Amino acid sequence: MKTELTISTEPIDEAALAKRRAMDDGMGAVVCFLGVVRESEGDDAIIAIDYEAHEEMARRQFELLFDELSQSWPVESVRLVHRIGIVPVNEPSLWVEVVAPHRAEAFDACQFLIDEMKQKVPIWKKPLPA
Repeated sequence: MKTELTISTEPIDEAALAKRRAMDDGMGAVVCFLGVVRESEGDDAIIAIDYEAHEEMARRQFELLFDELSQSWPVESVRLVHRIGIVPVNEPSLWVEVVAPHRAEAFDACQFLIDEMKQKVPIWKKPLPA
């Protein structure tokens, strides 16, 4: 399985990422997920989220998750971009792309990756009040 991981302070350019997509002819599903900062965290209004990461540990945890994912689903590739630093409301902080032969596998693998990432990857968020 091919993987690509980007952890960056730069805004996520979804169109540019889509243009760089490469997949074999036998693949029939591409699932993309875009996580966007919303205007509230719980009951509190916010203007942004400040994401902080222990980057070396985060990269290692993502590698482990990618390995686990590849053992459970016949996925051709996974690309993931996580933005760190201050991300304003209505801007994406996470982009995930999973390419697989069938949609069910792609959706399941994407859901697994996001759920596990939130539990295991050392990326923390601090909401900035409005």
